[in-house]
Amino acid sequence: MTEISHDSGWRGSQEVWLQAAYEALLETGVESVKILPLGKKLNLSRTSFYWFFKDREELLAALLTRWREKNTGNLVKQCEAYAESIVEAMFNVFDCWIDPKLFDPRFEFAVRSWALQSEDISTEIENADRARLSALQQMFMRFGHAELDADVRARTTYLVQIGYVSMRTKEDISLRMKRIPHYVEVYTGIAPQQRDLDRFFSRHSFRAADLG
Repeated sequence: MTEISHDSGWRGSQEVWLQAAYEALLETGVESVKILPLGKKLNLSRTSFYWFFKDREELLAALLTRWREKNTGNLVKQCEAYAESIVEAMFNVFDCWIDPKLFDPRFEFAVRSWALQSEDISTEIENADRARLSALQQMFMRFGHAELDADVRARTTYLVQIGYVSMRTKEDISLRMKRIPHYVEVYTGIAPQQRDLDRFFSRHSFRAADLG
């Protein structure tokens, strides 16, 4: 993290402290999210922290809120987004797997690792998983799938991606894009048409010619 220069007496901001906490969580885990080390990185005093947060627990709660709103909130929104077919709906979901501004896989991994040390965070994870799976199931049911079938398809879609996150799988973007239409067909039972792929590739600034 780049050290921030500032005039004497500058206290930072709530977002500056929260961003530093986020970076520490991703880099070395929740144990490194502590006021003094964060202040040292930011070149800010411990006292300045208390202008924005009551204590470390409030900072950790803010981190969880950021994770909840970004990863769960955006995934649910993508499941509920307008689509004319289940294939288009699935591509809306896949936007999350491509765009880290919608779903942050490193943040997801860090919070799931944190859950191994905390029953409260484990409960947060369980609640998030339920909300995400429910949104995916409802998406399938919206397009005519029976409840149990929608549940299984939702679990297949979601648990595969969480496996990617948990295993920290890395893929070249061209390989990922090459695999995506096949994943969509497996999850939905319908092969995407070229126009579906073209729309998806276009919004992620990817060219079909780059598939190789």
